[in-house]
Amino acid sequence: MFYKKNKKKIFWIKKYLKDIYVKKVKKNNKFRSRSWFKLQEIQKIDKIFKPNMKIIDLGCSPGGWSKFASLQIGSKGKIIACDLLPMKKINNVDFIQGNLYNENIFNLIKIKLNNFKVQVIMSDISPNISGIKEIDIPKSIYLSELALKLCYSVLDFNGNFLIKIFQGTGINQFLKKIESLFKIMKIRKPNASRSNSREIYIVAKGYRNK
Repeated sequence: MFYKKNKKKIFWIKKYLKDIYVKKVKKNNKFRSRSWFKLQEIQKIDKIFKPNMKIIDLGCSPGGWSKFASLQIGSKGKIIACDLLPMKKINNVDFIQGNLYNENIFNLIKIKLNNFKVQVIMSDISPNISGIKEIDIPKSIYLSELALKLCYSVLDFNGNFLIKIFQGTGINQFLKKIESLFKIMKIRKPNASRSNSREIYIVAKGYRNK
């Protein structure tokens, strides 16, 4: 049994190192992670970022999305980023290290906004993966609900919401909730997202601000 598990792990590592996006990250550390390329593709199609925007980035570490978005919004834009793990400094990014399960982290984000609204809330949060879909999918949906909760209080009218979520039981109810809150909702599967992964990205535009 140990041999089989070890062999499987070695196979996964070899496959990971051959990944074209992993190679790009290793060649140029400005990308920080393969998530940069997922967001780049989404931006090319959906154009969710514009200069001078204020953005919240949840599950930001190691900073692929924050780094990409900071270049899109320019020096007059602002990003508040949050993750349980640490993240190296990025220009125009105010980083908060903490767990979204903690209500104090939500309050700290609001304090840093100083009563301003944001134009984009994005979340690349992933739960600790167990490999058991009956456990992982509900956790993913719960984290997505937390991100959506933040929209109610700090997302500007006509703002955009971008979130990663795992496909599976319960996701349709969450999608219906997003459809009721936004004018447009699209589901994306960027090329940089592995084909065998359950992850998809929801792009919602035009917050109705109910």
